[in-house]
Amino acid sequence: MNKTAQDIIIRPIITEDSMERLQNGKYTFEVAKDANKVEIAKAVEELFGVEVAGVNTVSVKGKQKRMGRFVGYRPDRKKAIVTVKGDKTIEFFDGMY
Repeated sequence: MNKTAQDIIIRPIITEDSMERLQNGKYTFEVAKDANKVEIAKAVEELFGVEVAGVNTVSVKGKQKRMGRFVGYRPDRKKAIVTVKGDKTIEFFDGMY
């Protein structure tokens, strides 16, 4: 099964922590749980036209949530922190920090 770049990169993660990392050229994305670092790097290069220096991944366990007396969990997800080479930026994040 061939995965496209859109299948690998699900959405950008916009939090205070991820906004501080933008100044160092690090961008945070939610990615497919079965994607590896090489696939993530190729997908970011294809979608945003930048050169990737490195990829760090974090598997995030879903938080426990309650609705009255019922208990459930949010879904597990995977985050990727992508470091970009040089001073090139990803346009989507420009003007956010």
